[in-house]
Amino acid sequence: MRWHPQGYGGERRPPEQVKRDGWINQGLLVVSPADPRLTWPERELVRQLGEKLYGRAQLAGRTPAKAGAR
Repeated sequence: MRWHPQGYGGERRPPEQVKRDGWINQGLLVVSPADPRLTWPERELVRQLGEKLYGRAQLAGRTPAKAGAR
């Protein structure tokens, strides 16, 4: 039998579930400008919002637009 303190151990939720729960429960949006589900204008909007709020991303030689290109 394994025992874990409440809130620790057990199974981890998938990242998409954490993002979904954050949006539904707290109104927090977590989105990557490289998300292939977004169109180019949507990715560009996310990139521009991120730069406006937090400054330019440092992605080790990659730009968010290139990271999401197919």
